[in-house]
Amino acid sequence: MTIPLIKPLPVFTSHFFFFFFFLLLLSSSTAAKSKQPSFAKTLDKTHMGFGKEKLTRFRIYWHDIVSGRNPTSVPVVTPSSNRTSPTGFGFVSMIDDPLTAGPEMTSKLVGRAQGFYAIASQEEVGLLMAMNFAFVEGKYNGSSITIMGRNTVFSKVREMPVIGGSGLFRFGRGYVQARTHKFDPKTGDATVEYDVYVLHY
Repeated sequence: MTIPLIKPLPVFTSHFFFFFFFLLLLSSSTAAKSKQPSFAKTLDKTHMGFGKEKLTRFRIYWHDIVSGRNPTSVPVVTPSSNRTSPTGFGFVSMIDDPLTAGPEMTSKLVGRAQGFYAIASQEEVGLLMAMNFAFVEGKYNGSSITIMGRNTVFSKVREMPVIGGSGLFRFGRGYVQARTHKFDPKTGDATVEYDVYVLHY
């Protein structure tokens, strides 16, 4: 029995296999790159003009006016269960409330609180608040912060997060503390002091 001899491959054939293997690696690398999203990239924040982070504090007054001929708070949902719910659960009101520098309505207007609040608790008068503080005064004119959180209105101090901002408050984050300054049980009108702390660039 004779064992057949295995002939070595010609040089050009071995080069062909090497070249084919190289093409295979190149195509797989290109395919991997093509899977990366072309619509997003990581940026250096300094190239966009963001310097050191700053902390800004505001003390302003929020006026929720539900009475009179020109209310700034208007009910948009009044559920039928509201008749039996002690808290008014499910009630929703849209707001465009003035923000002033002092507690009186005659104080300087610095912005508007625009958004809504809803009674989101069956146990107590606990509001879900979602609103933008849109500023109209000085260098803050055209800038805004967004507040979204839980407001138990009969607590002495309520804290809610600042979840974002625009203009001078881009990438803004922080918190607010709300304290009722005045509430008229006959009309339902309220003035609330807001202490606002915002980190921003």
